[in-house]
Amino acid sequence: MGETSKERSRETALQLLRFVGVGTIATAIQYGVYLLLLDFFNETIAYSIGYVVSFVCNFILTCIFTFRKKATTKRGVGFALAHLINYGLHVLLLNVFLWMGVPNKLVPIPVLCIAVPVNFLMVRYVFKRE
Repeated sequence: MGETSKERSRETALQLLRFVGVGTIATAIQYGVYLLLLDFFNETIAYSIGYVVSFVCNFILTCIFTFRKKATTKRGVGFALAHLINYGLHVLLLNVFLWMGVPNKLVPIPVLCIAVPVNFLMVRYVFKRE
C-alpha cells in the first residue's frame, strides 16, 4: 500500500528537521572558514572557499542523514547543480548586503536566512525524484 498524505507530511517534516540539523553543521563550517580567511582574502573569495568546504560535508551528511539515500553519481550531480544555483544566490545576496552596509563579519547571516529555504526545496527535489 502507498503512503498516506499524513505519512508523507510527517516524513517531509522530519526531512526538514534533519535538513536544518545538517544545514546548521554545514553553515557553522562555512561561516568558520569564512571568518578564518577574511584576514587573507576578500569577502567573496573567503565566502566561496567556505562554501566549497561546507558543500562536501553537506553532501555526505545529506545522503546519510537527511534523506537516508545512497550517494550516487546522479544524486551528486543533481546536488552540485542545485548548489551551483544556490551559490550564485549566495554570492549575489552577499554582495547586495555588503553594498547595503551590512558589516562583513555579519553579512553571511542574512544571506543564509534567505538562501537556506530555497536550497532545501532544490535539494529535496534532487533526492526525492526517482
